Amino acid sequence: MAQPKNHQLPPRIKRIWGFSALGSLVGLLVISGLLWLTYTFWDWSVWVLVFGLILTVIEPCIELGLIPYRYRFTRYQITDLAVEMQSGFIFQKRVAIPIARVQNVTLNAGPLLQWQKLTKVSIATAATSHDIEGLELPEAERLREQIMRLAQEARHDQA
Repeated sequence: MAQPKNHQLPPRIKRIWGFSALGSLVGLLVISGLLWLTYTFWDWSVWVLVFGLILTVIEPCIELGLIPYRYRFTRYQITDLAVEMQSGFIFQKRVAIPIARVQNVTLNAGPLLQWQKLTKVSIATAATSHDIEGLELPEAERLREQIMRLAQEARHDQA
């Protein structure tokens, strides 16, 4: 049997993550505006306002700066026994979902993913669900079919 290949997400996912960081910036600007109103009308400490403004600037910058890191260390692979996902280098996260436990595989795409012609694969077990975000639609459909076929074979072998 051939060695399973470690797959990387399409480069277009970086654009989606960038827009997500901009969404965080907009949300934090709203919160900073509310902090400014409370400072103005209720005479709160100026440090609350300063903290909010610093957070508004730093958080989206960090999120944007980590996009290349996030992209480089996010991988997935499908074996006969498991769906394996990994992310991170400093804070590594590795997940192996046993194929025999897979109950459902769903494809989802919000407006940003649709705009970039990408989709998210959600792999559900009885206990939890894990996502592979940002796959091209043909690859996502192939992955769904492969995982469901392997899951059926695993259940058939257990019977």
